[in-house]
Amino acid sequence: MQISVQKFIPYLIVAFIYLSVAITFWRDKKLTNKQSLKLATAMIAIGLILHARLLYQGIFADGFNLGFYNALSAIFWLTVLIYWLANLKHQLQSLQAFVLPPAALFALLPVFEVSNHYLQDTSQPLFVAHIGVALLAYSLFTFAALHALLMMFAERSLHNKPTVIKLPDFPPLLVMESLLFRVITIGFVLLTFTLISGMLFSEQIFGKPLTFTHKIVFSIASWAIYGCLLFGRYQYGWRGQKAIKLTLIGFVLLLLAYVVSKFILQVLLHR
Repeated sequence: MQISVQKFIPYLIVAFIYLSVAITFWRDKKLTNKQSLKLATAMIAIGLILHARLLYQGIFADGFNLGFYNALSAIFWLTVLIYWLANLKHQLQSLQAFVLPPAALFALLPVFEVSNHYLQDTSQPLFVAHIGVALLAYSLFTFAALHALLMMFAERSLHNKPTVIKLPDFPPLLVMESLLFRVITIGFVLLTFTLISGMLFSEQIFGKPLTFTHKIVFSIASWAIYGCLLFGRYQYGWRGQKAIKLTLIGFVLLLLAYVVSKFILQVLLHR
């Protein structure tokens, strides 16, 4: 597959912006003054704007192309946006090391798109709402999983345990935990809407009756894990390692439901 340099450069610029911010913060433990943090925030905002423009061109140029790589890029654009907005209030600079490197990778992927996937029913409001809410739900749970990883490293650092990743600082654990459950709560509501709309209006949305594929089964299993976590949190005060583990388990199930199935169908089988 031949890729023109002119087409590749804009994607490379976005990836470079994301990576440069993450690496600079990761390597320089003195980069915590307000001026440096404002610069990082501005750089991420520029990356988000450029990334959004590329996504718009890739997805809406010839219809509604939600191919596998476009979808992943959109999910991580939303994930970076969620991080950027949360960081304005909670000072989550340490999360850059987890959010921005994969965002840089997935921002590049649409250049290598091997299988377009044009959606036909974009004139139906329910279909558009289903797709939009699903992407936002996946993005929130992606953010939650990365945030849970940050909490895991923060806990180990707090107890002076050896860690593979060493970062300049961490937000207070109670602040991170509170944010984690707020994000999961919103994601759970959106995932619930996605599942209900997909099940009740399958024929209107997808043009065929509901069938219980592995995608549906894994999605329901993930929904049940997150529901159990939220119930345990508000009923029994679950927190710490239990919350982190359940968050990551739920995210892995979502990966199996969406990413693995789409990768096999669109990238390997070209369907």
